[in-house]
Amino acid sequence: MLRYIQNMGRAFMLPVAVLPAAALLLGLGYAIDPDGWGGGNAIAGMLINAGGAILDHLAILFAVGLAFGMSKDKNGAAALVGLVSFLVVTNLLKADSIALLRGIELEEVGAAFGVIENNVFLGIITGLISAALYNRFSGTKLPDYLAFFSGRRAVPIIAVFVMIVLSGVLYYVWPLLYNGLFSFGEWISGLGAVGAGLYGFFNRLLIPTGLHHALNSVFWFDTVGINDIGNFWDNEGEQGITGRYQAGYFPIMMFGLPGAALAMYHTAKTQFKKAAGSILLASALTAFLTGVTEPLEFSFMFLAPLLYVVHAALTGLSLFIAASFEWTAGFGFSAGLIDFVLSTQVPIANQPYMLILQGLVFFVLYYVIFRVIIKVLDLKTPGRDDSVLAAEAPTGAGVEGVEGVDEKSSSFDDKYSKKADQILIGLGGKENIDTIDYCTTRLRINVMDEAKIDDAIIKSAGAHGVIRPGRNNVHVVVGTEVEHVAEEMKRLV
Repeated sequence: MLRYIQNMGRAFMLPVAVLPAAALLLGLGYAIDPDGWGGGNAIAGMLINAGGAILDHLAILFAVGLAFGMSKDKNGAAALVGLVSFLVVTNLLKADSIALLRGIELEEVGAAFGVIENNVFLGIITGLISAALYNRFSGTKLPDYLAFFSGRRAVPIIAVFVMIVLSGVLYYVWPLLYNGLFSFGEWISGLGAVGAGLYGFFNRLLIPTGLHHALNSVFWFDTVGINDIGNFWDNEGEQGITGRYQAGYFPIMMFGLPGAALAMYHTAKTQFKKAAGSILLASALTAFLTGVTEPLEFSFMFLAPLLYVVHAALTGLSLFIAASFEWTAGFGFSAGLIDFVLSTQVPIANQPYMLILQGLVFFVLYYVIFRVIIKVLDLKTPGRDDSVLAAEAPTGAGVEGVEGVDEKSSSFDDKYSKKADQILIGLGGKENIDTIDYCTTRLRINVMDEAKIDDAIIKSAGAHGVIRPGRNNVHVVVGTEVEHVAEEMKRLV
């Protein structure tokens, strides 16, 4: 079950990956026409409408993205099944269809069926069911006279009938489910700044497991009525409120974690300072510019777990403070400088530059707290023991020492080939690999025998961390170049 949820979290990143495009289009559109919001400038109107087209169809993007991302072979046919499933269910359950079925006026249809076409939660449900159908029936073989509809072609047909049955169930269940989700969203929103702080705290605590994506979907998208990202970039909602589940991340990712990196550098032993500095500087710049923090977080998450709990608490505090003062900004990808600049152009943003001031305060807080705790407790953060040297070690062990890996298949002129080769060695060679996948910054590998995994070898390739969230399941934190490393590993295997 845990492995399934982790895979679902990875699959979430596929539809989420299109959000930066929406943020870029909307940010530029609002910057060009800050008063008319597209009404006073044709180019601005085009950009805002183009960005809105993405946000207005997030539900269908989740249906397609999850169906594809959860499929066993990542074939485009699975995405088609997700699309078909979503269209069938939403058309059968939309308000017009319900009014016709019941023989009543459109105005008499309940609110639950009025939002069926754009509800991300329904997109998630249909996407997951579609993936399950694809994985189960994509190898179906039919008699010769129906052979054309065998295999992958059979799945959309099967899905149509399954979705008709699902629609019948949802006809009765959906109003109850919707009202329950809506009540949950109202309860969280009713907690105000405290709710934002609790969300920030648990978001960071779930990072090691990869389950934070599921939590994010509750607050960022239209699953329980909050839809913080969509409403912010659509310039809808209440100024000072919309964006409260995003704004507090900017002081942490742009300033707080770089402050922690500086503290770890200053507390590193003299002989290890250069090696530690190169790792920490690169990670801090990545966090500041893009909001991708995993490389930096994993540099101390397992070496000094107490510091990570402190980091989670400070993140919750940051979201609480920003929400309390109603300083709001938003992001399409993550809370880095690029998204911050774009979000300041959205009219609904409220005093976003105060987040910079808050960030400077958190830079000092992180630096002082991390430095004191590291010194007092003598924590083995990067540069305070030999582990930091592993990331700087040469990767020249090569594949010749690992049975089943062809030395000639890897181009050692390419840094991704070298890294993939070394990680593969640490995972026990290609014969120990079951599946290879990845999300934003980490490889997600299923192995045959976890006893063959050697963390030291993996870290010698420059990996920031190794996690074992489940049996025969390992996550390797690589960083933003993870896609290139994953593809090279697949080629080697």
